[in-house]
Amino acid sequence: MANRHTIILMQASQNRSSRTFMDYNSISQSMDGICGLYERKLKDINPTIRNITYDITDLYNFIDGLVDLSALVYDHSIQAFLPYDRQWIKQRMFQHLKKLAQQ
Repeated sequence: MANRHTIILMQASQNRSSRTFMDYNSISQSMDGICGLYERKLKDINPTIRNITYDITDLYNFIDGLVDLSALVYDHSIQAFLPYDRQWIKQRMFQHLKKLAQQ
């Protein structure tokens, strides 16, 4: 599963102009990218707090708070992108963070 080109499609608010995408070389990098989005939001909300901590529930709430979030992951065997939903992203996020914690 390493190095599977992943595109994250996101809509942050009801405003259609908030639609965007983020392009990554792997699923792991895309999970880091979503964490980075959340961390930037936390820093924007709490500019005076130097060290901000959060848990998986906070991250899940951020993900659930987005109007839309999905992933397109390239499958080399069929040479096409496969779509995945928000629930899949949350499952992959848990696996990703668990793996990072074990390192």
